[in-house]
Amino acid sequence: MMNVTVCQSCGMPLTSTDQFGTELNGGTTREYCIYCYKDGRFEQPGMSLENMIEMCTSILKKEGMDEESARSMLRNQLPYLKRWQPAGHSQSASGTGPCGEPVRYVTLPGKRLAGLASRTTNAVEMSGQGSIGELWGRYFASEHLPSSEAVRYGCYTDYTDGIAGEYTILVGHEVGAADVLPEGFDEVQLPPATYAVFTSRTGPMVEVVSEVWETVWAWGQQSDRTFTGDFEHYDERSLNPEQMQVDVYIAVKEHK
Repeated sequence: MMNVTVCQSCGMPLTSTDQFGTELNGGTTREYCIYCYKDGRFEQPGMSLENMIEMCTSILKKEGMDEESARSMLRNQLPYLKRWQPAGHSQSASGTGPCGEPVRYVTLPGKRLAGLASRTTNAVEMSGQGSIGELWGRYFASEHLPSSEAVRYGCYTDYTDGIAGEYTILVGHEVGAADVLPEGFDEVQLPPATYAVFTSRTGPMVEVVSEVWETVWAWGQQSDRTFTGDFEHYDERSLNPEQMQVDVYIAVKEHK
């Protein structure tokens, strides 16, 4: 499976090498797509961020996405991409490291998570027809929840094509190896792994979760991702949905 990255100008997922931009020497770059960057230069060097958002909104609308949903998604995503970052910009206000880098790397033992699961894609979730929001609602309506202070997880596994394809999302909590699951609950066994940890700013859940994921997608080290299982980690900082902070753990190759 190819490690998918996104164009650091327009945000398009780069799912094959023929989409890569080209350098003056004939080589290719994984940072930009061929539509934005060719022969070592931007195709439209005078393009503003706002113009890029409007152009991409028009493309997504033609592909069937609701116009306002597309524009909102792009306004959250594109400002984090490399092309639109001011020189010396730091994203420390959002909790991430400088220029959207992880705040730390950690190696964790395996985890057994239990909850409710669904199969989906990023494209479906961004279209407004996704299942993740409904999944959280069903989980919190369940009679089989741990204490309100227990850590909750949004876990992403079984990727078929990195960020471009299908994956399984499980909403739930950690359980012991011998615990018997309630009827109707699904489970995920995360292997021991090294993770790059991204931390959101503090703010409304509907804003900060999408923001930190946009930072992950714009991160320059996509080739380090292993896709063995990524997760959102909701602890005591996440109890107030209007003033919360969340960590996102991205499985990566062993960090040296």
